[in-house]
This record gives sequence, structure tokens and C-alpha cells, in this order.
Amino acid sequence: MSWEKISVVVGLDFGTTYSGFSYCHTESKHDVADTKNIRTNDKWPGEVGNLKTNTVLQYDSNFVNVERWGNPALAKQPKSKRANNETRPVELFKLHLGNLQKENRPKLPVELRSEESESHEKAITDYLREIGKLIKETVETRKGVDFKENVLLVLTVPAEYSENDKATMRECARKAGLIDLIKNKKSQKLQFTTEPEAAAIYCMKNKLQQYNLLTIGTMFMIVDCGGGTVDLTTRKLIGIKPFQLGEVTERIGDFCGSTFIDNEFVKFLRRKLGTRAIDRLKENNYGQFQYLIQEFCRRVKEPFTGEDMEFRRELDIEVTAPMLLEYVDEDTREILEDNEWLIEINYEDVISWFDPIISKINRMINIQLLNTQGTCSAMFLVGGFSESKYLQKRIMQDFQHRVQVISVSNQPVAAVVRGATMYGLSLKYSSVAKKLGNRKEYVISTRKLNFTYGIKILSRWKDHHPPNRKVFNDRIYLFETFVQRGKEVEVDEKFISKGYTPLGSTQTALKFELFKTPEKDANYHDEPGMELVGTLRVPLDANRKVTFGFSFGQMEITAFAKNELGQNVQVRFELSKDSVYL
Repeated sequence: MSWEKISVVVGLDFGTTYSGFSYCHTESKHDVADTKNIRTNDKWPGEVGNLKTNTVLQYDSNFVNVERWGNPALAKQPKSKRANNETRPVELFKLHLGNLQKENRPKLPVELRSEESESHEKAITDYLREIGKLIKETVETRKGVDFKENVLLVLTVPAEYSENDKATMRECARKAGLIDLIKNKKSQKLQFTTEPEAAAIYCMKNKLQQYNLLTIGTMFMIVDCGGGTVDLTTRKLIGIKPFQLGEVTERIGDFCGSTFIDNEFVKFLRRKLGTRAIDRLKENNYGQFQYLIQEFCRRVKEPFTGEDMEFRRELDIEVTAPMLLEYVDEDTREILEDNEWLIEINYEDVISWFDPIISKINRMINIQLLNTQGTCSAMFLVGGFSESKYLQKRIMQDFQHRVQVISVSNQPVAAVVRGATMYGLSLKYSSVAKKLGNRKEYVISTRKLNFTYGIKILSRWKDHHPPNRKVFNDRIYLFETFVQRGKEVEVDEKFISKGYTPLGSTQTALKFELFKTPEKDANYHDEPGMELVGTLRVPLDANRKVTFGFSFGQMEITAFAKNELGQNVQVRFELSKDSVYL
């Protein structure tokens, strides 16, 4: 890719419940940490002023074409008991990526599934297409900007996403028309960064300076609290001119975002009104069900602080979901009629929904602090869920004696998307500097590996090896470790091993298979958890001995080989997946 042609960097935060984007024109901009030229979009279909819009789609009756997206796709207040004539809005489809247990994933309309893609893949593609249209309209207003030629798109993903998840996102982006893979199988004009990493880049400049912590060696933690996931990363400031960050601990994340509090509220409704009644409401009147959740968020979840022990709210079923009156059984109807169709929610109810989720978050924070070698000076909360006063209170109570500064980021819903744009600017300027022969100054200088990497080798079988693993001529396939999980690696740092030779004299090439595992130690390439990253085939010369190695770039792995005489063998690393190593 010609980085000189990139004139606009777009950061896209495609979230579980809300999505947004920022952008920056790159001319005459040299300080990647200077955010004054970054613009965050606040003009959406049907609304103006919000930095994000809802990750929701409204399809036609056949679930083929998108009729509305974002906020307009949400159901409004029901006016009567009549059933909705529209198809149910499609939401939370991003939860089908990641390792969330299948029984906890939201059900999507079966009509979305096709021979080419699963239901969630179609929804992701359609949403990216719709928000992509708005991005193109926004950045192409400046003369001379062609989206596919001049725009670098940085897409944020949760820290726990696998290579398969990111490969799915890349393919959905291709189908949505955001990148062109006809000429280049793996377009560099789409880059990934994790959500907490993007937030760390943003907070590096905007928060460390505020608290007089802008000094080399300062360690700080990002707690990114979104709708679906909560992701954590601990970073160390290792450079100021230019700004550079290193990673102190492995990134961790889990499904404990704000939508899981909504799930607890739905369980509460099932106990109060009956599982059958709620199921029928969701199936037949999804708009009313959705409006009921919206009212819960507006009147209960968002204003709850945990301070008022007398906290009490009432939801009027006749107003919020009138069709429920038709679905509840007779016994429940009598109780509701006596209570004038009001459902009471008290302090103990809300605490019971919040606390398990927040305890999960605090356990992750505690693990990060225990794994930090040194003092964590600051903790910055970002993401929409971080605006919860009760979440802030609980984190402060548990960690104020261990962390000097605990603060909610400025405009927490925009921290990730702004940081993604800053990350993209870093990639552009560092790549251009490299081409000019100058020093590379990546804003992300080091990362902690979440996996152990190595290759499959053919070795001699020995007595301590399992007999069933013996192959021809007393040989055995082993896993040779190159670098262990937890190691802090620099960008472009190389890991090399020498002396590989072919098995037979007629062999014309060597095949190297690179594997990864979440375990620190491994003996065999087919152990549980092992995953093939990619395969590299190296043609042999007369010397027959080969040096193999690989390096970790900003977001991908580059493999290389050369013979013992020092002559480089020019080969391509044939990736089986998008081999980013986050």
C-alpha cells in the first residue's frame, strides 16, 4: 500500500449497542497525540448531537433490505395494544462473535441466514454497509478524497477477539464495500486495534497531562466498559516526543457489559409475569419488548447510584408494553390488576442485577493490578457503561487505596473511536518515515503476547515420548517454542532459529507451520488449544540449511527464511487466518 496516498484516517468503533466514528485529514499534521484536528461524527439519521448511534437494524418483511438503521430503527412508545406490523429490529448481533456461550447469545431471525453467511454475519455486513455510506459521505466532502484510494480505516475490536473473529470482521467489511480486495487479497487499508488499546492512546495525552502524570515510566490502566464486553489493558509511557506506549500486562476481557444488566431485568420480568408471557411479547411484539427495556435503562439503570437505600421505581405495563395484558395467565393478571398494572423495582432488586456484573469487572481489575510489576498510577474508565455512577462508586471503593488516580475519561463514549484514529495516524506517519529511511516511531511500541508461538518440527523419538506418537523411522512431531505467552515484544522484533534441513536428498522445499497456543508451555502441535497461524514454504538451494524466523508488526506476523550463506529467500507467508496477535 502507498501510505503517501492516505489523506484521511477513519476510526470506527463498531460496538455491541452503540457505534460511532472519528476522522482526521492528515495534511500538515505531525503530532499523532494532538487531537485538535480529529472530528467525531455527531450527525446521524434521525438525530443530531450524539457521538454514537444505536447498533440496530430494521429490515423489510423478508429480512433482505435494510429499511432503517441506528436510532430510527428503534421502536418508539407503543400507542395501543395492536401488534406491530413491522419485522422485529435486529440488535446485539455482535455478541455472536467472541467466546460468549451459545445459550447466552441473542437469537437472530432465521431469515437472515443464507448459504453464504450466518445470520450475524449478514447483520454485521449490513450495518457496516449503512454506517460506511455515512462515513464516505462525510470524508468525501473534501475535494480530491476517494474513499477506497485515500482512506485508512481502523476498526476497533474487543480484546478477547480471536483471529477467526477478526477474519469474520474483515470479510464483512469487504462485503460491505469498505475495502477492495480484488487487487490485494489482504487490504492494508483496513487495520484493527483493540478497544482498550485505542482508549489507552487517547488517554495517554488527554488524561495523563491532566493529572501531572506525563512522565516516562508512568503506568496506567484502561477499563473499557461497553455494552457487550469489558476490556482491560495496562500500559507504560515509554516516550513523550514522540508519544509511545508499552504494554505491561496481557490484555483481558469478558462479557460483562451493560447489556447483561438488561438481561437480569428480563429474568426479573419472567419471574413476575411468566416466561411464556415474555416469550410471546418478544416473538409477536418485539417493538413493545424493546421499548420496555429502553424505559428500564432510562428510569432505572442509568440514574441508579447506589446511594439511596430507598430507591424505588414503578413501570406501568399498560403504557410500556400493553400487549403483555393479553399474554399473562389469570393468576398473574389478578395480581397485576390489584397493583394497577404497576411493577415495582426497589433498591435490592437493582443491586442484585448490578453487583454480579461489577464483581466480575473488579475481579479482572484486581488480576491486572496483581500482574503489574510496579505501581499503577492511574485507572481511566471509558465506554458508555463507565458513566454509571454505581459502577464508578464500586470501583472507587475497591481500588482507591491501590491506585492514585481513578477517573472517568472526558467524553468516555468517544475515547475509543478517537484513539483508533490516533492509532491510524501513527501507522501512516511511521510507515512514511520508514520509507524515507528515518526511525520508526510507532505510538504502540511494545505488546504483551497472549499466546505462545512455535513451529511443528520432525525430531527423533525418545523413550520418554508417548509410543503412540511415534511415526516413520522412529520419528516424532514436536512443538518447538519460539516465544512464550506473556513476553513483552517490540514492534518488528524478530525471533529466529537456524539449521533446519530437509528429511531427504530429493526434497526441494521445506514447509514451516506456525502454531500458537494460550498455554505457556507445550510439547505437541496438536494439543488442545493449538491453532495453526499459517504455513511458509521455502525453496531449497544447494546449501540445504535454512534459517526460519518471524516478527510481530503492528497488527500482523511476518515470516521469513534465508539459507546459511545469508542469501534471503523471498517467499510469501500464506496465512490461514488474519494472523494478528492481539
